[in-house]
Amino acid sequence: MTETPHGAAESTDRVRLGAWVHGTVQGVGFRWWTRSRALELGLVGSARNASDGRVHVIAEGTRAACERLLELLRSGDTPGRVTLVVESWEPPRGDSTGFEER
Repeated sequence: MTETPHGAAESTDRVRLGAWVHGTVQGVGFRWWTRSRALELGLVGSARNASDGRVHVIAEGTRAACERLLELLRSGDTPGRVTLVVESWEPPRGDSTGFEER
């Protein structure tokens, strides 16, 4: 991560966001909605259903775009009902092209 002269992280740094989305998020178009928002933001990755009812979102791109996707996931304007989003941040792996619903 590069830093500005004031020590703040640049929003153009590339990152990998992992987000476990809890709530009523399966069978309501949530993965499709997430894919649409991610593509609008220029992100690559995936959204997949987990066996316990959560959706796991992986997104790679600029930190600013990933933070915006995270805001959208928490916004209350998603299909279904999101009760909690647990995030993690990693360096990008560069192993995705496009954004898949799995």
